[in-house]
Amino acid sequence: MNELVIRKEYIEFLQRHQDKPVIKVVSGVRRSGKSTLFKLFQDELISSGVEPSQIITMNFEDLTYQHLLEFMDLFQYLTSRLHPTKKTYIFLDEIQMIDNFEKVVDSLILNDKVDLYITGSNAYFLSSELATLLSGRYVQLNMLPLSFKEFVTWHRANGTQQSLAELYELYIKTSFPYALRIDNAMERFEYLQGLYSTVVLNDIIKRMNVQDVSILERIIAVLLSSIGSLITINKIKNTLISKGYKIAHQTIDRYVNGILDSLIMYEVKRYNIKGKALLENQSKYYTVDTGLRQLVLRDHLEDYGHILENIIYLELKRRGYEVYVGENNQFEVDFVAIDADNNISYYQVALTTLDEGTLKRELRALESIDDQYPKYLLTLDQFNKTANYNGIMKLNAIDWLLE
Repeated sequence: MNELVIRKEYIEFLQRHQDKPVIKVVSGVRRSGKSTLFKLFQDELISSGVEPSQIITMNFEDLTYQHLLEFMDLFQYLTSRLHPTKKTYIFLDEIQMIDNFEKVVDSLILNDKVDLYITGSNAYFLSSELATLLSGRYVQLNMLPLSFKEFVTWHRANGTQQSLAELYELYIKTSFPYALRIDNAMERFEYLQGLYSTVVLNDIIKRMNVQDVSILERIIAVLLSSIGSLITINKIKNTLISKGYKIAHQTIDRYVNGILDSLIMYEVKRYNIKGKALLENQSKYYTVDTGLRQLVLRDHLEDYGHILENIIYLELKRRGYEVYVGENNQFEVDFVAIDADNNISYYQVALTTLDEGTLKRELRALESIDDQYPKYLLTLDQFNKTANYNGIMKLNAIDWLLE
């Protein structure tokens, strides 16, 4: 069995920027495959003629490097190990554990004999602060767990004969790469439980000095149960009050930001399609992995419509779009996707539209948009799975995920 997933697009990103005088930053939730990506890329370097002695790799979750968590100690350690005559490729994993890490990487990048790669597991690495800290001299790859296409490709390469529908059922249980090796449902549950606990404990509770862990976990549950629905801090507060919790608005806001910073969830803001402007007062939230949602919400295991919507959102992010919830003439469009050239496409997601009333309702939101940008309706229908409704393209979601 081939245990590693070759994540072609991510490898190509590193190859494009190899040997260029910028810091290569890979950010993403824990266990999304950042360390494995570095290993695969190092193998590529060696196969292209780079000597192993030219590569330094460190993971700061490893206690081996506990003595180097002070930035000057780390800097001196690295500079003393640079190759004397050739370029040194330095890979620093989970660098956010180093206080003042930016001083180390900013100094290293000044050396034209250094090619530098770093990873981080919180949204500190997605914020505008990073540009300030790293003097703007970096390129960034935002890494997610496996896409459905990567998931299917791995299974096919390892001889899996299951149908695409069966693989989709397996995929929604978790998209984290390590889980590919797990066949047992209880073992998969225990793996996700451990991952979730690590993220909550290390990336939220410790980092934010959370005093009431039960309220934090309740807020996570509220966000996960609200996937596909517009929500506000006040709505979260009212939900908590109805469950007997007392908590200030500012505390909820702070905890929500901590949850987003841990990268287990993403906020999607509303976008006024007619006015081409963001709306501030309500958002939707999606999880980085639908298996985590099923872990926390044991009574939502068959909420397939919202699960599909979550997976489509993540795929749009993977494809490089800025993604928003659309609002147009009182109609809600599930996703407005805007690419780097400001081209727009619209997506409506439904589990099925074989019922005439459901089809009309889903089309109505797209029909209300009077521009000429592409409009798509994605469903899991196997019968009548593609159609053209006056320019609105109905596509099968599984086929679309495999494009």
